[in-house]
Amino acid sequence: MSSLAIFFWLLNITLDTAGHLAFKSAAIAEHETEWHRWKVMLSSLPLWIGIVCFCLEFVVWLALLSLVPLSLGMLVGSINVVVVMVAGKMLFGERLDKMRVAGMWLITIGVALAGGFAS
Repeated sequence: MSSLAIFFWLLNITLDTAGHLAFKSAAIAEHETEWHRWKVMLSSLPLWIGIVCFCLEFVVWLALLSLVPLSLGMLVGSINVVVVMVAGKMLFGERLDKMRVAGMWLITIGVALAGGFAS
């Protein structure tokens, strides 16, 4: 991959992860009713940060796909799953059991192979 493609790939990972973490942050508040929870979420800064991150990610994803084949973009883009899972563990204490860790390693190896042999 070219330097520009790697830049857009890393920016895509960053925006995707930030968007997911912002949505999670907005969604974890506990309230007495579901309606009240949605009212609080819709007025929360993390929700809107997540929306902005995903809108920007959309543009970055299009830029990345203009530089690499779709098959390569999808393969290297799957590392987002790993990054979001690790960030969720670090920031929200989410559980990573042995099967999830094994899956993360398989994805990571696949991305490394796909990215390493890309022309």
